[in-house]
Amino acid sequence: MKAIIVGAGEVGFHIADHLSKEGHDVAIVEKNPETHRFIKEKLNALVVLGNGSSASALEEAGADQADLFIAVTDKDEVNLVSCLLAREFGIPRKIGRVRDLEFTREGGRLGAKNLGLELLINPEQVVADEICALATHEGATEVAEFSGGRVMFMGRYVTPDNPVAGVTLRDLGEIRGMYRLVVTAITRGAETIIPRGEDTIQVGDTIYYVFNKTDLSAVNYLFGIEKSEARKVFILGGGRVGYMVARNLAALKYQVKVIDRDAERAEDLAQRLDNVLVLRTDGTDMDTLKNEGIAEADAYVAVTQDDTTNILCSLLAKQYGVKRAISIVNQPVLLSLAPTLGVDACISRRRATASAILKYVRKAEVLSVAMLEESTAEVMEVIVSSGSSVTKKPIRNLKFPEGAIIGAVVRGPDVLIPTGNDKLEAGDHVVVFTLPGAVAQVERFFS
Repeated sequence: MKAIIVGAGEVGFHIADHLSKEGHDVAIVEKNPETHRFIKEKLNALVVLGNGSSASALEEAGADQADLFIAVTDKDEVNLVSCLLAREFGIPRKIGRVRDLEFTREGGRLGAKNLGLELLINPEQVVADEICALATHEGATEVAEFSGGRVMFMGRYVTPDNPVAGVTLRDLGEIRGMYRLVVTAITRGAETIIPRGEDTIQVGDTIYYVFNKTDLSAVNYLFGIEKSEARKVFILGGGRVGYMVARNLAALKYQVKVIDRDAERAEDLAQRLDNVLVLRTDGTDMDTLKNEGIAEADAYVAVTQDDTTNILCSLLAKQYGVKRAISIVNQPVLLSLAPTLGVDACISRRRATASAILKYVRKAEVLSVAMLEESTAEVMEVIVSSGSSVTKKPIRNLKFPEGAIIGAVVRGPDVLIPTGNDKLEAGDHVVVFTLPGAVAQVERFFS
């Protein structure tokens, strides 16, 4: 596949690096000379110095032969114009990142459909949705839903009091009749592995598992979670993300308090948000926050524009009794550091945006993609093609790609947690966890 990416910021660089490592032909258009030089040194890709809204720059990047076009500069107008140019070049799939919610509003005149694009993605909306998913599932470090919400993928940090600490995967499998799930991966330190029966779950691991959503309560009990939802949430930062998280959680009847020291913004939030208390103060004003009941809060969500502020205030809130801290962290070095300091879940705009885009990069059989925050591993929902050879043998006899594992199979109204004796059928929706090196093999396997 030939892909052109306009904009080599964090999102553009990450997507280009991901596609390049999978063996795709990647071209990048970047107007900043310094960034252009950096990208040429770091990536195995054609890097064009120029403006994405310039037809000559797109032509130099090979737009007349491209299969996919992704515009992710920091300017909505450039992204939209470049996507429209890509349409004129006849590129079949076009994706643009926009921050103005008017472009992504359902039924809007400037929506993706009216502009002839496959996707217009708003990074703030994507991040807000992900934060809400984490806030509503206690203890989760990752949450994703597949097949219309019937299958859940979840990540969870293993604490010393977790009932599965010290348990082997084989022992866990023996009680799967009661707790229907598949542990698809374990992250231990900097390494993410596909576990085998003899592997033991250790304190400090992050484990990832797939299960039928109807079994959520039972699975939570297995991992020592007495309840699945938080109800009292403090949000630091009243920008776009903070506003959307507060609005969504308040609609779910959560007790929400937003912290923002900017007087004008605090006043605006107070007028726009129903059933939300807005505190005009600083995230370090613990006297005020204690009076507002931060010690009884189930979750503290830090969504300011500053990574350091988010991390430090999250840790401070936990010292004062908050059960969970969820933080936006964009810098890769801080993203890996924050969990070791005590931040329970971290989200980066780069990874969240890339996840939303990647499903449009995959083959037609791939319906949905979620990327892990702590690594470049993916979870994919794939349709088994009619006539595919994978339907002829039990799963245990299939030469499934090394570095990947099947977590669940959705067949009509049923969600199956498969065993090695089960067979796949044409039309099945298969949820697969895959390490980066196996992505292309998984795609070919089901085609």
